[in-house]
Amino acid sequence: MQEIQFYLVDAFSDKNFGGNAAAVCPLSEWLADDVLLKMAQQHNQSETAFFVRTDEGYELRWFTTLAEINLCGHATLAAAHVIFEYLDHPSATILFSTRFVGELRVTRNGDWLTLDFPGVVDLPGAKPAGGSADRVGTRGRR
Repeated sequence: MQEIQFYLVDAFSDKNFGGNAAAVCPLSEWLADDVLLKMAQQHNQSETAFFVRTDEGYELRWFTTLAEINLCGHATLAAAHVIFEYLDHPSATILFSTRFVGELRVTRNGDWLTLDFPGVVDLPGAKPAGGSADRVGTRGRR
């Protein structure tokens, strides 16, 4: 059986069991999607971030216990924390390549990490269907 190191990171907190937890798994190469999903289920966190080193930075993917997801901010910051703290990243910036939202950049300044989060993400299936926008108050009053 292959051993894969993982980290449990509490994003948005400097206290154990605080913030928003995410599992982070550095990989040397991508494993099959069903294996990644089973690993996320085993970690049993809201999200598990998986990354693989590339020439330009890192490829990054996120899984819940049910499926791969398009984007996760706290798990991205958790992955960056692991890279900066445990994998000796040589610069103050990490470039993540993702399947669904393109490039994400995380910059370190002292103890702070800043994520250039996409301002508008047009994800398939992300828009409310059939006038539900009116019901949740996302349109102006008439």
